[in-house]
Amino acid sequence: MKRFVFALSAVLILTLVLGAFASMPVQSASDDNNVRVLVQFQPGTRGAVEKTLKGVGAEFHYTFDELNAFAVTVPAAALNGLTKNPNVVLVEEDAPRFPIGIEKSSSATVAALTGQTVPYGVDMVQARDVWDTNRDSMVDSGAVTGANRKICIIDSGFYTGHEDLQGVNVSGYAGNLPWYEDGLGHGTHVSGTIVAVNNALGVIGVTPGTVQVYMVRVFGDDGAWAYSSTLIDAANKCYAAGANIISMSLGGGQKSRTEQVGFDSLYSKGVLSIAAAGNEGTSALSYPASYTSVVSVAAIDENKVVADFSQFNSSVELAAPGVGVLSTVPYLDSTSLTVDSVAYAASHIEYSARGNATGALVNGGLCDATGSWSGKVVLCERGVIDFYTKVMNVQNSGGAAAVIYNNVPGSFLGTLGEGYSSTIIGISLSQEDGQYLVANKLGTDATISSTYTAPASSYEYYDGTSMATPHASAVAALVWSADPTATNVEVRNALTSTAEDLGTAGRDVYYGFGLVQAADAIIALTGGGGTTDGEIHVAALTSTKTLSRNKWTATVTTSVKDANDAPVTGVVVSGAWSNGFTGTGTCTTGSTGTCSITSGSMKLTVPSVLFTVTNLSLTGYTYNPAANAVSSITVYK
Repeated sequence: MKRFVFALSAVLILTLVLGAFASMPVQSASDDNNVRVLVQFQPGTRGAVEKTLKGVGAEFHYTFDELNAFAVTVPAAALNGLTKNPNVVLVEEDAPRFPIGIEKSSSATVAALTGQTVPYGVDMVQARDVWDTNRDSMVDSGAVTGANRKICIIDSGFYTGHEDLQGVNVSGYAGNLPWYEDGLGHGTHVSGTIVAVNNALGVIGVTPGTVQVYMVRVFGDDGAWAYSSTLIDAANKCYAAGANIISMSLGGGQKSRTEQVGFDSLYSKGVLSIAAAGNEGTSALSYPASYTSVVSVAAIDENKVVADFSQFNSSVELAAPGVGVLSTVPYLDSTSLTVDSVAYAASHIEYSARGNATGALVNGGLCDATGSWSGKVVLCERGVIDFYTKVMNVQNSGGAAAVIYNNVPGSFLGTLGEGYSSTIIGISLSQEDGQYLVANKLGTDATISSTYTAPASSYEYYDGTSMATPHASAVAALVWSADPTATNVEVRNALTSTAEDLGTAGRDVYYGFGLVQAADAIIALTGGGGTTDGEIHVAALTSTKTLSRNKWTATVTTSVKDANDAPVTGVVVSGAWSNGFTGTGTCTTGSTGTCSITSGSMKLTVPSVLFTVTNLSLTGYTYNPAANAVSSITVYK
């Protein structure tokens, strides 16, 4: 089980505001008497402040010229001098930022997926009402799909080897952490919700594998925190990459004035930033979600009820599915219990051993003491004592494995606790299965298998506002793609004005304006059905030939892209053959934006044939021949 729980320990708490800002009391704590801070300087004084910082032995992390700020680590003893420097406007903590904690959901267990599953959130946000209205698992001709928009995801990476992310138009920032890897799983799960491909595998995204993605990786495989300055730098990289939307399933409890100015600046440049409201289940504010230039997203379940972990406050703007969300992960966590050839759904007890074990089933009751269990698979009822003690009692009794079943209906997820481990396997079962085994299968051999493989293509149900955020981000891309000329402000207004009102009438602290709705927002933005993604053109023509004993044929493949150089699905390509063969043909582009037309048979005496694209047609698009990279191609025998 992947679990991300974070706590600050002896971290700097510092905010010094000078000049135009009111002064605040200073507290600081640091490792080795050094503190990491953001230093804002007066316009035109960069050189002087940089010299001062170097003079006190500062370690420079980032320079933000547009914000007139440095991110540095300095000796704590240097702080008083910096605050008194007339060129310094602000010194504040470089606040930690975390991937918003997510939990593998206990509401569902992933069975072997056969074919493609549509996660409930896709329809809840009206995604298929935009691009698959007849529910035939095909993208409707002329439907908007977000293909002309780019979402920048700031997270733990994008596992490009995943089977359900193949063909996605994705790139990323090549920093010290490879963007195309993800040992944590957080970023890949988020990415799948946004852009899992429409195929015969796994799941499908809110955009059906179509929106452009740019990944900026800021979290390592251990999920360790980044900083406010890291986030500012990542967001700037998103903007430089041409992102329209920034999706952030991350945050922290401390506000940063420098960070706020950074997101305000991006908003003024036309970027729509969307972030998770937080998972503390309190009214605390989380940042960057709570800046006015960022959309804060709460989590709701399949019944449209706000999750108990979702933070609630006046900054919450939209709600989206965030409980039991099925999406892509870069690992395979497989745990099973088999008795009399019947497999029972089970989950691994975190931090217990992995592997295989076999033994006769025995009833250990609450397993609150050791027993005569050598070589046995011990059934333990949940309750009274912690999981670690139960598993250790089985281990110390020579048991082969511990099977802890729930004491209330349904399944659960358990952990030994960070820093604890066992040499035997521990797994969890539902109350129903546990009670059945105790009543009917004691003495029968049970086989347990628990393995973890990474990287690998798999799927998990997760809970978190981290899961709600990509739903909202992808909806924003769908809506914006209906009118690429719209501003970020107009798109935001369309999202909030058409959200399905939940909870207290009107905007409230739990749901904001309500559940984000793609189809309704498109109508609000465009005044109609929203079927215009802009211009299309021929990006490339390639050819092949097929020869037989006395005849040959030519095949030309046409690549169609939009004004943002994104492949376009559903375009009807019309073409004509000449100079060797006379005829016409049509084809329709697939998910890669390509399709092929083959000529009729020609005699071997015909040395070549010319193919010319005569038209591209797709509802909502305009064919722009002037933008063609090429319009015709000669195919030689």
